[in-house]
Amino acid sequence: MLGSYERVSFADVTREDFSGTTLAGYAIREKVGEGGTAVVYRAEHPKHGAVAIKVLREKLRDDRTAVARFLREASYGTRVLHPNVVRTIEIGEARPGLHFLAIEWALGELLERYAKRNTPLTPEEVAEIVCQIADAVNAAHTAGIIHRDLKPDNVMYDPGSKHVKLLDFGIAAESTLSPEERLTRAGFFVGTLMYVAPEALSGELVTAAADQYSLGTIAYYLLTGAHPYLGRTQRELFTQLLSQPPIPLNSARGNLSFDSRIEGVIMRALSRDPTRRYSDVLTMAQELRAALLEPPAPAPRREGLLGKMKGLFGRPADA
Repeated sequence: MLGSYERVSFADVTREDFSGTTLAGYAIREKVGEGGTAVVYRAEHPKHGAVAIKVLREKLRDDRTAVARFLREASYGTRVLHPNVVRTIEIGEARPGLHFLAIEWALGELLERYAKRNTPLTPEEVAEIVCQIADAVNAAHTAGIIHRDLKPDNVMYDPGSKHVKLLDFGIAAESTLSPEERLTRAGFFVGTLMYVAPEALSGELVTAAADQYSLGTIAYYLLTGAHPYLGRTQRELFTQLLSQPPIPLNSARGNLSFDSRIEGVIMRALSRDPTRRYSDVLTMAQELRAALLEPPAPAPRREGLLGKMKGLFGRPADA
């Protein structure tokens, strides 16, 4: 997927490789990633400069459903226009049946890679990253799109400029579709298990609140280098998500401690009940920024017995 365009998977490498060729005016330089449905290349264009080109895999080009999903994903990208969302440049067919999607080449690296090397991140950096992701996700929500696959692997981050770009609308959904069209069967879900909202696992109607849950999990990970569930297998993790509360932020790592306001924001975003989360993803991000950047409120002063006695006997006679 686009979120993996810096990585090449060798588990299922396709024989077809357009490296060194030209497709629809794009000079393909090299393959940089591939997934189950598409292969991604770094390319150059006389007008657009460096781009990422996503090409539907050869074995799926006669599959009407796969083609429809590919084109739907491409159309979502054109609808979400925001500085923190990778820009869709062109959707087309290089030749009959050879569908492609061209997007801007985002600077930086996958947030997952950066976080693995540097967590726990500073409060200032976490606040910056989370707020930029929230801005991007809010733009998608405003356009009627639920991302459904928020995770560090779908975020490009440039540490130098501190700039974030959201990738990959491959499994996004229309928030305006009827419940019957969007409901998934219990036991089936879309997304990445480590970051998916519990309601997506139980067949409930997934709303924009699911993206907030995923962003809360990202924030938890950036602050601690750990996740709110620690299942050792997919089955164990699945069961925990459906039946157990998340590990409190202050219990994530023994050597880390956070102000109660920070923990409160994160754990509210991770509420198992979607209605108990914040009203929208921007509110959640703004609350987290305030908790991370503002100094904690001073503890109320407690007067001891001596102080109370001084107050009592030190009053003026006419009081």
